[in-house]
Amino acid sequence: MSIKQQPPPGQADPLMAKREEDRGVSGSGAWLEAHYDPVASLYTFPTCMALEDLNRDGDHKLLVGDLGSGQFDMKLKVYKGIDLMYETPLLDLPTGVCTFYMDTTDPRTPAVAVASGSFIYVYKNLRPYFKFTLPNLQLIPTEANLWAQVKEDKIDPTVLREKLESLHNEGTDVPLTVRSMKFLELEPEDFHSFVSVFKHIPLKRQSVITALSSLKKSHAEEDAVSCLVLATENRDVYILDPEAFTVLAKMTLPAVPVFLCATGLYDVEYQLTVACRDACLYTIKSGGSFPKYRIPLSSQPCGLQRIDKSIIVGCMDNTLSCYTPRGKCLWSLRLPATITALGLVDHPPRGFRGVAVALQNQELRIYRDKYLVNSFITDDVVVGLKFGRFGREDGVLLLVTQGGGLVIKILKRTVTFEAKETTPGPPRSQQVTLKIPKKTSVFVDQTVRERGNATAMHNTFQRDLYRLRLETARAYVKAVTTSLTPITSSQECSLKIAAQVGTTSMMS
Repeated sequence: MSIKQQPPPGQADPLMAKREEDRGVSGSGAWLEAHYDPVASLYTFPTCMALEDLNRDGDHKLLVGDLGSGQFDMKLKVYKGIDLMYETPLLDLPTGVCTFYMDTTDPRTPAVAVASGSFIYVYKNLRPYFKFTLPNLQLIPTEANLWAQVKEDKIDPTVLREKLESLHNEGTDVPLTVRSMKFLELEPEDFHSFVSVFKHIPLKRQSVITALSSLKKSHAEEDAVSCLVLATENRDVYILDPEAFTVLAKMTLPAVPVFLCATGLYDVEYQLTVACRDACLYTIKSGGSFPKYRIPLSSQPCGLQRIDKSIIVGCMDNTLSCYTPRGKCLWSLRLPATITALGLVDHPPRGFRGVAVALQNQELRIYRDKYLVNSFITDDVVVGLKFGRFGREDGVLLLVTQGGGLVIKILKRTVTFEAKETTPGPPRSQQVTLKIPKKTSVFVDQTVRERGNATAMHNTFQRDLYRLRLETARAYVKAVTTSLTPITSSQECSLKIAAQVGTTSMMS
């Protein structure tokens, strides 16, 4: 048994460097290590990260929807450089963070939208500006009647528990409200206190937001007015007006959406790409209330990005695939580990657009189309990533690790992410010049003879072929008529055949 010798601390593994050189990957040398804070206490996902110039001073900030512990301490955090400049608590787990322009009034400063629970919190100049609440959903009449009787003290909380439990077991199309579900989870000694607190509050059923994005309204400029696009647990997709926050359009999906991408202009033509929990992609075009195309995936999606007319999706079976909006699979790659994060890498100064994929084996890969152009190893598993302009640098990659750390890498200005295999066309093996031997006199004479006797050679070949077929048919008829070869018409009888090359054949 041989033991691999580890490289000294601070030095790269020569084997890994050799592999990167062989596949044309620039490796970690393409990045500058700007900052690493292993105890930043950030717990988030790519959908809850955004980069934006909030004050229009050329200094882009990092906005993070921090999940906290999962039950409390949820916050919206804003980083200026490596310093935390602002934070505000959230009432529920954040599911999406995006920036958009609400109006055309000066000064043109973007707003921040945070999806949390059943609400969207809008911040302007880092101050609370508006709270949008999802429309109320239909209630079960029997459930509403039970809580109305409790309010008037007509039934006991114990009777309420029995009737709600029987209603829940019936399996109606409309689920119970959150209040009723929490009431069913309580112990008997907590019934009266719970009912006394909530019986005077009107009963309502609301969904929760699962995905959030933005859609340009009428112009495609970077600072143009945008609409908010959100998806809910109730399988609905809403497009909101940027000023009045009213519902402009509503679409219904066959399954619960988890990822959302919006392209186009709302006033002209737009298209929504939604990844759902039923392992399918759905595309919705402007003016439609239902999906136009359904694209089945190999497994449940764990990331979604849209680059021009290509839909790139990462699945839980370690595959990264690319589809057209109509559902045609352009390519699919099998990755060596589970995908933990997927993000867009858009670098306009170099004209590069690709995706960054973080894996469970602590590797981060960058793909342009189906070609791997860069990869490096991180100190911890990456669960959140964002690439863009941060501070005053154009190409900055921000990573959030599983342990709550924050990693900031700056792309070197000399790196172009152009490898030989990224060039479209035939593989490099077809470009290798073959060593063709020189033409000999025998080869020339044979070529001249074939050209002069082409018709005769073809007729001879056809005559020999027909003669072979005739001899084969005669041998088969003779074997059948003389019973030299046993033939059975039953499928249950097995027949073993042993053949030898030569003038005779033996069958048993």
